[in-house]
Amino acid sequence: MTMPPAVTALVLAGTRPGKPDPVAIAGGVSHKALLPIDGVPMVVRVVRALQAVPAITRVVVCLEDSAILQGLLPSSVQVIPSKPEGPSASVLDSLARFGTPLLVTTADNALLQPEWVEELLKAPSSQTDIAVGVATQASIQQAVPQTKRTYIRLTDMVFSGCNLFYFKTSVSARVADLWRTVEKNRKRPLRVAWTLGLGILLRAITGRLSTQALYARIYKLTSARAELLPLSDGRAAVDVDKEADIVLAQKLAPELTRQYGHFQDSAPASARNTAG
Repeated sequence: MTMPPAVTALVLAGTRPGKPDPVAIAGGVSHKALLPIDGVPMVVRVVRALQAVPAITRVVVCLEDSAILQGLLPSSVQVIPSKPEGPSASVLDSLARFGTPLLVTTADNALLQPEWVEELLKAPSSQTDIAVGVATQASIQQAVPQTKRTYIRLTDMVFSGCNLFYFKTSVSARVADLWRTVEKNRKRPLRVAWTLGLGILLRAITGRLSTQALYARIYKLTSARAELLPLSDGRAAVDVDKEADIVLAQKLAPELTRQYGHFQDSAPASARNTAG
């Protein structure tokens, strides 16, 4: 299978306004993206992984204030302001700025490996507009049985997300727009139900929704062909959302370095143990 054309990678690193992030508090840093895992701030780890992927020719980090990352990232990395409306608005803005293909991930995807990204970029069918990297429950339980993840149960797949979204074609922007509508109404479940369709939500809640039915609904709403792509390594589902994840990520990071051989070079002084 051939590699895709040159890809821009977007790292969502912003913090929602209001209550401080509990992970940042637990790690003693001003922003979650600065939390060091195995001595390297999460956002730096993610950027390094992306820069090691041959198909990715541009890395962009999105957060509310570029001064937060002063001296941490290579000069080749572009930093743009995040949108206060939420991550979906930031993705839409980046799609407008940079076009497709656009790979989207998050700064708390601290264990990200280039091989996982390459697996996602190479796997979609030629007809796919947007591909989402996932890990099956079986692969997660095999790789990290001690972790507790949130699972989505379909009739033919039980999986957790890996914070990897591949907006392959321009049509995929319509999925981001749908995401923005759902995000805007997240505190109004009836509006979300109206947008997505009550029938599809009931089938999801009762465990009677299949991947094909989900794809069909997304296509009906957006004209985009979606694909869930299970990655081979269950550890791809481990992000740092809570304090327990910090402990797990600290444990897994050296293990992944030994296996994949990345992050062996020590971080520059400005990128080590960064505190707010």
